[in-house]
Amino acid sequence: MQTYDVRIWTVRQRKDRNQSSAELRWRTGSTPHSQTFRTKTLAEGRRAELLRAAHAGEPFDEATGVPVRELRQRNDVSWYQHARQYIEMKWPHSPGSTRRTLAEAMATIAPALVTDTKGMADARTVRTALYGWAFNMTRRAEEPPPEVAKVLAWFERKSLPTSALADRMHVRVALDALTKKLDGTTAAASTIRRKRAIFHNALGYAVDAGRLSQNPLPQVQWKAPEQVEEELDPATVPDPRQALALLNAVRTQSARGRRLVAFFGCMYYAAARPAEVIGLCISDCDLPRRGWGALRLRETRPRSGAAWTDSGTSHDRRGLKHRPRKAVRSVPIPPDLVALLRWHVTAFGVAPDGRLFRTQRGGLVQDTGYGEVWAEARSRALAPAQRSSPLAKRPYDLRHAAVSTWLSSGVEPQVVAQRAGHSVAVLFRVYAKCLDGAAATANARIEATLRGGR
Repeated sequence: MQTYDVRIWTVRQRKDRNQSSAELRWRTGSTPHSQTFRTKTLAEGRRAELLRAAHAGEPFDEATGVPVRELRQRNDVSWYQHARQYIEMKWPHSPGSTRRTLAEAMATIAPALVTDTKGMADARTVRTALYGWAFNMTRRAEEPPPEVAKVLAWFERKSLPTSALADRMHVRVALDALTKKLDGTTAAASTIRRKRAIFHNALGYAVDAGRLSQNPLPQVQWKAPEQVEEELDPATVPDPRQALALLNAVRTQSARGRRLVAFFGCMYYAAARPAEVIGLCISDCDLPRRGWGALRLRETRPRSGAAWTDSGTSHDRRGLKHRPRKAVRSVPIPPDLVALLRWHVTAFGVAPDGRLFRTQRGGLVQDTGYGEVWAEARSRALAPAQRSSPLAKRPYDLRHAAVSTWLSSGVEPQVVAQRAGHSVAVLFRVYAKCLDGAAATANARIEATLRGGR
């Protein structure tokens, strides 16, 4: 607790065991303090320091009796060291993808918080050293290559003290840095928001560590570059005829394609995310011989990279996106997908752990692998003009196609949001143009009803 109620008494001489000493006594708030010095001169010097701080109107820390500014200087470290400590604090409780995001944000901000740029390596070398080594806990025990060690040593010398961020101009420089990609172009709005949130949290950690008196970021008059809200471009969404043609092109291109057609089918018919399909088990599928079935989606297997996971494998094992760890999302699936999954199980079986989808060697399906299959399917199923367009550019566009189909079919938005694992707010923001189309259909129906009443 800080206080301005400070009283400092005169130094008094003491004699203990034939040795003289001087005692300085003072009080902050209701808490008494004392400090013993070998000589009266040393005690008077310390008393003068405390008096200057009190006369200057500086707050004191009541528990320690020390001026807050002095206490902060004792706890101060460079921003580079603070960022490493911050990531070390966050690491045990973060999945691999979050660890990568934290490292990326700190690697973006650190080059902006230096005393000067003399001797700084080029941007790519700096990013490699910071992102891949300084802010990656799994490599803390490894000896970095000489060129990386040189960059990290430079940052240890040149990084600003964390307390310097009490100056809001330093905070502005860091905020401007996080709006740029490595090539100097403006980053996506979602990336800027994510990095700013991490920066805010790291500054809050500096307050907790006693390196800053308050988080300066909310006081900075700064606005991120204007960007278009993240809404779906209808040009990327395949219609039902195109989606079926793409699935057929997956099925007929190779043995690997046949293994993946039901994988892509889960994205198209159930609006499942790729990471949700990778870990889908047969025990979470209701596949009746006739009629509709259901998928119970309960976990994701995002690919974070072996360098960022505790297991040393490429994929994390997590709960559903933006949901509690044990949440389950049940999605009804049409007979077409039921039949496709039943065929897949008959043709390829399931993994020993019950997973539906695996590589020919039994491993987890990789994004590079299914990405290659999808690229080949586009080249087979789409006309030349469509291949050069953004239409179905990514497998994820099948999920968008599913949600768009549900909306255009007149399914209530709250039901669509529940099945897709969105909030209704996100659904309205991302699929605004699809909802516009649904609104036009609804208007036409209302108009027809009104005409019938005349």
